[in-house]
Amino acid sequence: MGKNLSRRNFIQTGVISTLGLATLNPISALAKSHKSTIKLGLVTYQWAKDWDLPTLITNCTKTGILGVELRTMHAHGVESTLNDIQRQEVKKRFADSPVTCLGYGSNFEYHSPDPIKLRWNIDQTKTYIKLCKDIGASGIKVKPNDLPAGVDQERTIAQIASSFNEVGKFAKEFGLVVRVEVHGNKTQELPNMRAIFNQVTEKNVKICWNCNDQDLLPPGLEDNFSSVKKWFGDTVHVREFNVGNYPYQQLFRLFHENHYNGWILMEARTEPSDKVEALKEQLVLFNQLVANTKNG
Repeated sequence: MGKNLSRRNFIQTGVISTLGLATLNPISALAKSHKSTIKLGLVTYQWAKDWDLPTLITNCTKTGILGVELRTMHAHGVESTLNDIQRQEVKKRFADSPVTCLGYGSNFEYHSPDPIKLRWNIDQTKTYIKLCKDIGASGIKVKPNDLPAGVDQERTIAQIASSFNEVGKFAKEFGLVVRVEVHGNKTQELPNMRAIFNQVTEKNVKICWNCNDQDLLPPGLEDNFSSVKKWFGDTVHVREFNVGNYPYQQLFRLFHENHYNGWILMEARTEPSDKVEALKEQLVLFNQLVANTKNG
């Protein structure tokens, strides 16, 4: 959220001008209602950060990646400064396509010992919850995002949980989910995330698993997964399936055993020359992981 306003205005001018272009042809109600038990979507993190909204929807449609989390300050230009008409245009563009707008990927965080900073993050979260409702999304992603040195850890954990409860209560009025990304210094460690969620009372505040290296710390992936699985929501963040050593097949087995019925969202970090083809490749790998899980 720290970029200057002139860039924000430029981005939003771009998205609104392109929204006037012809929309994609609507698909049949039957196809729109089709749901699989687990689906691959996209976070506009690296591979889609430079795509305006029509391009994003077109490329997702081409690749078969039919769900998207809109990360803040990217070229899609969907931010809280959009007016009511512009928000309805965004909602219509998604509704007229096979692509589901899952929600907004914000950078709001609740660990600061500065009460002014904390209040700003909570209030801005509420502003973007309204945006999510207006564009037809189902939730907003937030972060814990640290356990600051020099501050009592239990105090920070209680503050983060209290903040989640406040924004969760607000989001519930709009029928939305608050998705908490397992992210941040120390807060991405599963025992700390569990400690936070032990104090979360709002049922619409859910964990978004993030495939961090910290997931593999003792006692290991399966035990860490089990320690927080009761709070899982409907989104998971993954990196490229063919990069690094994260045990994705084991993770998929754990989700299968947990009857997970949500989205696996690609949060890519590499820079392929053709990102559309790269997405198609990831979908093939995703389908292999799913097939191996069901056949295993």
